[in-house]
Amino acid sequence: MLYREDLEKREALLAPLACRSSASKGREVYEEPCKFRTEFQRDRDRIIHSKAFRRLMHKTQVFLAPEGDHYRTRLTHTLEVTQVARTIARNLGLNEDLTEAIAMGHDLGHTPFGHNGEMVLNSIHPGGFRHNEQSLRVVEVLESTPSRKGMNLTFEVKDGILNHTGSLPAATLEGQIVKISDRIAYINHDIDDAIRSGVISLADLPEEPLALFGTGHRERIDCMVSNVVTYSDGKDSVSMDAEHARQLNTLRNFMFSNVYKSQKVKKVEDLTKVEEVIGSLYHYFLNHPQKLPEDNYEQLERDGIHVVVKDYIAGMTDRYALNLYAEIILKK
Repeated sequence: MLYREDLEKREALLAPLACRSSASKGREVYEEPCKFRTEFQRDRDRIIHSKAFRRLMHKTQVFLAPEGDHYRTRLTHTLEVTQVARTIARNLGLNEDLTEAIAMGHDLGHTPFGHNGEMVLNSIHPGGFRHNEQSLRVVEVLESTPSRKGMNLTFEVKDGILNHTGSLPAATLEGQIVKISDRIAYINHDIDDAIRSGVISLADLPEEPLALFGTGHRERIDCMVSNVVTYSDGKDSVSMDAEHARQLNTLRNFMFSNVYKSQKVKKVEDLTKVEEVIGSLYHYFLNHPQKLPEDNYEQLERDGIHVVVKDYIAGMTDRYALNLYAEIILKK
């Protein structure tokens, strides 16, 4: 039988710059350690068992209401990021448990309807909206229990969640792994979905990146992951070499121009519908706070109506938002 202390001793075998669970900066509120799990394993489990994590299953990745069974959702995206990140962490001798916890939690704050929903909330909510900040809010505040505020995660996991996107690096190498793994995963699986949907073909992709990474989904990911591991080994940061990073950015720019901002994907009627659904619900609950779920009432006094409505809508799945819109707005 293995106890937490045994697992912590095993972490002595990790690379010198790995973040060890026994050296964590800890939680905002102290908790007695678990008998069997390290601090980072405990965080991962809390994330997986959260309501916010379950809702990712019914949140859009890129394609709104796709006609097919094989398109990515926000949940499958999270799982693919986690797989890529764990592979990199394992081969760099870094903390796989910390990496997994950050990856599992990085998109908990995403809105319904993918980045379309994020753009709408950002435009109508005072102070704007950024999904990484909302993910942090989910784990710090919104996923509370009667005996605990938020999930009370460790500093390292929360830092990795907040800094999985944006200009600031994560404080740990494990957090930096998730940041680059997120990009590797979404670029490659979104290419796969875009080809499947007919928005682009393999022949449309720029030649230089394919010559470097390969033409197939598996080849590209294998090349990118291998380069991150080889280039980052023994260093105090995690990244690709300059040429691989440049070509990854070329693919990313192509995807923004030809997929993410393409009228074939972001049809005018779809964008209008997202704006209408989220905008209408947002303003309805601003004007009718008594219609919010009862468990939001205490938060109203603490955070104010705008924040509560933002939290409520950001937490919705695509289906729930559409059904609520039909029930409340269309029946007026």
